[in-house]
Amino acid sequence: MTGTAGFAAVDLGAASGRVMVGRVGPSTLELTEAHRFPNQAIALPDGLHWDALRLYQETLDGLRLAAGQAEIAGVGVDAWGVDYGLLDGSGALLGSPYSYRDGRTGEVVAKVHARIPHQELYRHTGVQFLPLNTIYQLAADEAAGRLQAAASLLLIPDLLAYWLTGAVGAELTNASTTSLLDPGAGRWSAEVLERAGIQPGLLPPLRRPGEPIGPPRPEVAAETGLAPGAVVTAVGSHDTASAVVGVPAEGRSAAYVSCGTWSLVGVELERPLRTAESRQANFTNEVGVDGRIRYLRNVMGLWLLQESLRSWRRAGLPSDLPALLAAAAALPAGGPMVDPDDPAFLPPGDMPARILAACRERGQPEPDGRAGLVRCILDSLAAAYARTVRDAERLTGRQVEVVHLVGGGARNTLLCELTAAACGLPVLAGPVEATALGNVLVQARAHGTIHGDLDTLRALIRATQPIRRHDPQRGRNLTI
Repeated sequence: MTGTAGFAAVDLGAASGRVMVGRVGPSTLELTEAHRFPNQAIALPDGLHWDALRLYQETLDGLRLAAGQAEIAGVGVDAWGVDYGLLDGSGALLGSPYSYRDGRTGEVVAKVHARIPHQELYRHTGVQFLPLNTIYQLAADEAAGRLQAAASLLLIPDLLAYWLTGAVGAELTNASTTSLLDPGAGRWSAEVLERAGIQPGLLPPLRRPGEPIGPPRPEVAAETGLAPGAVVTAVGSHDTASAVVGVPAEGRSAAYVSCGTWSLVGVELERPLRTAESRQANFTNEVGVDGRIRYLRNVMGLWLLQESLRSWRRAGLPSDLPALLAAAAALPAGGPMVDPDDPAFLPPGDMPARILAACRERGQPEPDGRAGLVRCILDSLAAAYARTVRDAERLTGRQVEVVHLVGGGARNTLLCELTAAACGLPVLAGPVEATALGNVLVQARAHGTIHGDLDTLRALIRATQPIRRHDPQRGRNLTI
């Protein structure tokens, strides 16, 4: 198509990965899937790990398929936050990266806070407390002696970019999830590193979205068939940073829910908000594209549903999601709810049994069957989203008039309807592939294919992508 260029978005989630081909021009934004593959943490004797080598091979396979669809001018990689690989002095990976769902940090959180109390850590980094944060994972590695042979640390998307190009670096949006970065200054926090006992040399130089990382290594180009001149570019490598680029918002009165395995719920700010009230509400300040701040709170997300479906499949029970959603929608409002962020729900395992136990602990009736449990999960998520939106309004002083729900959850009509009802606000659902769209748009702008600020990029999304509106009145009387 005249005036368009092709870009490959490597988008790795904690449940699945994909390589998407974006065709971008001044008035064109098209996305097609080249390759999709599952991703799941693997339980080894020493804990839960990611199979990073398989993810890399799937990435190469996807890039080869993408190159067969279009002439690819660039590649961008995004993935989840906080997890990392350790490299030795020769650049070799020291073992499979741990998954954030591993429980190894439980014993070290108090030791980290003895070195730097959480209120001081928040003042420097603005990151909400989660025991899975990188700073605690590093403390666990230090206690186990795993840092002795490590020369550098690469977050997951930076690790894949290194294997693709040979260039070492840390992209800013994902670095801001670690509790090691000052989001206002845009640099590693020297004081946090010193007080946490982390060697500064372990952390690579920072790079910003839109900066070229480098061409694919010759071996990568040969295996994938990427065109000469293709460049791997830093994008919002934290998948939520790319997803927020893909939120088709107008103005400053919108909140967003980036809904996948995790749900990230918040608003966009111009500068970090690191007040005591913000810390107590457990909001995080993560860097976005163009220096924006993603002011948000993590909610456990569709993990509860995904893990429940896995449990039912393992037990040989019917687990057809569309049928379960239709049955759940037919149930009356006012059923049992749980706190999605209960730490009991973080590890993999028998999620339905945990949800039933949580209902009993709260003095509520147990959900009736699988459909009742699905409705309990979605009601609970919608209520958590509404609480978070209200807290964001209170803490920032901004009035929210509309909620944008993007990501895989935008396909879930019941969840969108329940969210609109719980928030008392219209929910605009879509695009589903907001992360890949944000990824390719940042690449296209870096290549000069399109021009403009985030508002311009979002206007292109509004003009080209399907978006569904869900009003709160409809959500009170559900039909799907």
